[in-house]
Amino acid sequence: MTRTRKPTSPKREAQNPSFSTTGMRLIVPLQGVVQGRGGLLLGTLVPCALFYFLQLYLKRRRSNSSPPSPSSSEPNLPRTSSRSSLSTRGAISRVRVSRLATQIARPDESLYYVGLERVSRDPYHALENPDGIIQLGLSDNKLCLDLIGEWVARNLEGSVMGNGDGGLSINGIAPYQTLDGVMELKMALSDFMHQVMGGSVKFDPSNMVLMAGATPAIEILSFCLADHGNAFLVPTPYYPGFDRDVRWRPGVDLIPVHCRSTNNFDLNITALEQAFSQARKRGVKVRGILISNPSNPVGNIMTQDMLYSLLDFAEDKNIHIIADEVFAGSTYGSEKFVSLAEILDSDYIDKSRVHIIYSLSKDLSLAGFRVGVICSFNDTVLAAAKKLSRFSSISAPTQRLVTSMLSDTKFIQEYFETNRKRIRQVHDEFVDCLSKLGIKCAKSSAGMYCWADMSGLIRPYSEKGEIELWEKFLSVAKINITPGSACHCIEPGWFRICFTTITLEEIPLVIERIRRVVESCKSSS
Repeated sequence: MTRTRKPTSPKREAQNPSFSTTGMRLIVPLQGVVQGRGGLLLGTLVPCALFYFLQLYLKRRRSNSSPPSPSSSEPNLPRTSSRSSLSTRGAISRVRVSRLATQIARPDESLYYVGLERVSRDPYHALENPDGIIQLGLSDNKLCLDLIGEWVARNLEGSVMGNGDGGLSINGIAPYQTLDGVMELKMALSDFMHQVMGGSVKFDPSNMVLMAGATPAIEILSFCLADHGNAFLVPTPYYPGFDRDVRWRPGVDLIPVHCRSTNNFDLNITALEQAFSQARKRGVKVRGILISNPSNPVGNIMTQDMLYSLLDFAEDKNIHIIADEVFAGSTYGSEKFVSLAEILDSDYIDKSRVHIIYSLSKDLSLAGFRVGVICSFNDTVLAAAKKLSRFSSISAPTQRLVTSMLSDTKFIQEYFETNRKRIRQVHDEFVDCLSKLGIKCAKSSAGMYCWADMSGLIRPYSEKGEIELWEKFLSVAKINITPGSACHCIEPGWFRICFTTITLEEIPLVIERIRRVVESCKSSS
């Protein structure tokens, strides 16, 4: 049985007129559109408003019903506008760094540093890693570390903390010190350098600025002598570290002055003139000459006549001379070392353009102590260098210890005699063994390395062939040496081999490893 729905009474509709008009428009807003009475506007706003109030009601209800958090007792701090805007921005792009940082952070292109990094991953050790890579690419003097260790063991506490007489205590090393070096160390270093130079020259402590090694010394002088985009002339082959020291932060370029094997890579003024003229044609301002004497990596020593010629050239071009003399005391040949400071006594020489760099890393085997010095005769350079040394000052305990060591004249004399004797022994034995393998070395009189000619082992005769041979030494012989291309040598096939990182007893092991590569190259050719 079905029921029929009764029609709505007309009387009821008449008694409640709002039921058929306003009420129906709220429920069915589109009806207003048909009737043309603004229903579209109400139909849009009313649902949005209802939805907003519904969300607000639910949010308050959730907050009231949730248990109090441990930090609810703490006052609610308003979020800053920067944090509010940060949270609404979504994903953020990678934060930027400077162009300089980006450039420095790139993988090393110099094979010198690539080799050092390879050794650090697989270093040779006679017991713990006998198949590791032997380090012959770093001019680190380990031949007399036994003497240094014995002296430090006897004198460490008394040198740094004093001997109980009240003259020195923790108060003498813990507070801030003079950033450009304490005067006691300058005076002791002046006497030491006087002995290193054979007693021929005396350095005035007031013309010295101390810093943490020769590396910051070269960088500071680059800041003082040249502007960004200027250049220094530098004879080749040269120490690969100069590229970083001069270029990275000071922004000074290095212009190679190519020297050749026909005259044992000695510098000549004609090559300097040509390099200077070509730089001027390119619009490059040359501000100085950077030399290493004794030479690194060849090991030859500049004659006194050449030093005079350099001074004349610098005065004629109105430029500076930077002389890196860190190997001055590491001589083993018949040639006498002459410091640039030794020939400055003449009245006609302008001393203000001469700047000498020295450190204790090589001659005294204290590379890890980081003690270097700038000796300059230019008041402006000295004043600026003293202020810049704040970024590379030597620690106070190191200064106290080194001052005490340099003041021990008996020890220093014994060390020098022993060090030169051991360097000569290892050099002569090593070069002789290389000669028996058919590898000749350039004539040298100083330094901790030999400049070996392996051009007969490279195929093709090019930089590519040199790099392939270098890689073979690393991977097959497990020996790190420095290829000539890293030293900007114009002739392929030359390598720097540092022999002071090994002892006399370890030479046969090294030579046997080199023999593998030599025989491999000869058999393949």
